Amino acid sequence: MGKRDNRVAYINPIAAARARGPAQASGPTIQDYLSRPRPTWEELKEQLEKKKKGSRLLADFEDKMNERWRKELAKNREKRLGDKERDKKSVDKVENKDKKEKKKKEKKKSSRHSSSSSSSSSSDSSSSSSESGEKDEKKSLKKKRKRKNSLARRVSDSPEEESDSESKKRKRIKEEGDKEKIEKGRPRKRKAERSHRDSSSELSGVSDGEEAEAKKKKRSSEEEKFTIKSKKKRKKKHKKHGRKKKKKAAFQSDSELD
Repeated sequence: MGKRDNRVAYINPIAAARARGPAQASGPTIQDYLSRPRPTWEELKEQLEKKKKGSRLLADFEDKMNERWRKELAKNREKRLGDKERDKKSVDKVENKDKKEKKKKEKKKSSRHSSSSSSSSSSDSSSSSSESGEKDEKKSLKKKRKRKNSLARRVSDSPEEESDSESKKRKRIKEEGDKEKIEKGRPRKRKAERSHRDSSSELSGVSDGEEAEAKKKKRSSEEEKFTIKSKKKRKKKHKKHGRKKKKKAAFQSDSELD
């Protein structure tokens, strides 16, 4: 069985394109673009003038529209201002009416009061004389009562003042005695504090010594345990080494016998 022939024929693309010939033109060429019809200078001037005329027409139209808007705005402003003035006038009229009504009411009230006061003045003149006499009598009675009360208070306040002075003296004596007691008690407190400190320091020293001894005992017990474990490990290693030596000796003897 022979191998299959998988070879493919190679074609040079440049040679194939030359063999095909020139490609057919699908669109306008460069020569067609260069030989296109172009307008003359006079035609260009006419086109520019037409564009300028169009822009002028637009500007005129915009100016006319702006003038219309301005006129409408002026009319609206005049209307609004006229409405405001009318509102102000109406408000002023209402206020003036209210003021006039108030003045009329005040005049009526004042006339009523004047008529009533003239009728009552005659009756008041007769009653005022009797009332003034009664008021004078009441004032004289009040003054007499005040004098009696003031004298009674002075008499009653004199022993109270003496008792107040005695109570103040007693308070001062008590305060002085308390201060002396406090001053005497201070050195006793200091001595008690010192003795307490000394006893606490001794106790702390004893407790520190006990703690140190306990720590030493723990350390010694731990060291003993560690030494025992290390000895056991060494014994095990010696046993394993001896077994290996025995095995090697037995293997060598077997090989010699062979």
